[in-house]
Amino acid sequence: MRIAVLTESDPAEPRVAAVPETIKKFVGLGAGVTVQSGAGLKAGVPDADYEAAGATLAGSAAEAAGDADLVLKVRRPTADEIGLLKRGATVVAIMDPYGNQEALGALAQAGIDTFAMELMPRITRAQVMDVLSSQANLAGYRAVVDGAAEYGRAMPMMMTAAGTVPAARVFVMGVGVAGLQAIATARRMGAVVTATDVRPATKEQVESLGAKFVAVEDDEFKQAETSGGYAKEMSAEYKKKQADLVAAHIAKQDIVITTALIPGRPAPQLVSQAMVASMKPGSVLIDLAVERGGNVEGAKAGEIVTTDHGVKIVGHLNVAGRLAATASSLYARNLYAFVETLIDKETKSLAVKRDDELVKATNLTHGGAVVHPAFQTQS
Repeated sequence: MRIAVLTESDPAEPRVAAVPETIKKFVGLGAGVTVQSGAGLKAGVPDADYEAAGATLAGSAAEAAGDADLVLKVRRPTADEIGLLKRGATVVAIMDPYGNQEALGALAQAGIDTFAMELMPRITRAQVMDVLSSQANLAGYRAVVDGAAEYGRAMPMMMTAAGTVPAARVFVMGVGVAGLQAIATARRMGAVVTATDVRPATKEQVESLGAKFVAVEDDEFKQAETSGGYAKEMSAEYKKKQADLVAAHIAKQDIVITTALIPGRPAPQLVSQAMVASMKPGSVLIDLAVERGGNVEGAKAGEIVTTDHGVKIVGHLNVAGRLAATASSLYARNLYAFVETLIDKETKSLAVKRDDELVKATNLTHGGAVVHPAFQTQS
């Protein structure tokens, strides 16, 4: 079995799909691993470390992927990369399938067997494979670091001979994995932290981290969570009540971090232009959902926008990738944990169990067709 690890072709993607730790494990399973030269440089992993772990280096993506049975990537293969893969090869990556039917069709037509790591079911067995959690955790941490850097004032309260410096007020909107880490990080940095979410179960989590929960807690709020643990789309009436409460709260905040995403849909707008205008000059908004349209009106993907009255709206892309070394290490472990379930230990070859719930949940294309039920109509 040949495994290839490719350099990400997107210049804005510094992460890599395997690190020396996981290369050693793949070699231990009997696989031959080829790493494209330079694949790990942006994540702080030199070629020599891959060689020391047992990998062979290849000078190009074509050389690395040409005879590979399994290709590991961070992002979905581009059209050019698809042309390098042999028919029947398996690709495991963050596939971003929603709204990308043309790309899925191209992968199916090329006979590539693809698995989307972000579709991993949220069950106990798959926790170690959960890339959304591992990457969101880092994004939540980095959002606070970026917010503190842009804020230009101290985060904790300081008692000095020259007077008292007040603690920064941080408001986290959306209490998933990223939001919880943002709360914990802001608290560690000494800020006064509040948070909001439409899911009632998050109130206890927020308070356990020492933050205050802010929400309209009516009957709709008490039922606002799917069986999978995601937020439901709320009614227009609830959104209005929540927006009024949040608007009054945001006006008093120094840093606002928004993290709200709904799988397969544009990010909900949480912060209006009027809310931004109500904030003090020097305040900062960090929009972690900017790649899906953004939670903050006026946010621009990949840019820091400064309003006329001096409020910054930060729209960094790939925030987890801003911690490339750590993000790559966690992603590579997620990837290995899943790929290990696809390998027959005796024959040392790929042996995908089509009836496995992990396979059913993540397999997008197989045998020349889009096979995932959620995306078949898009093929």
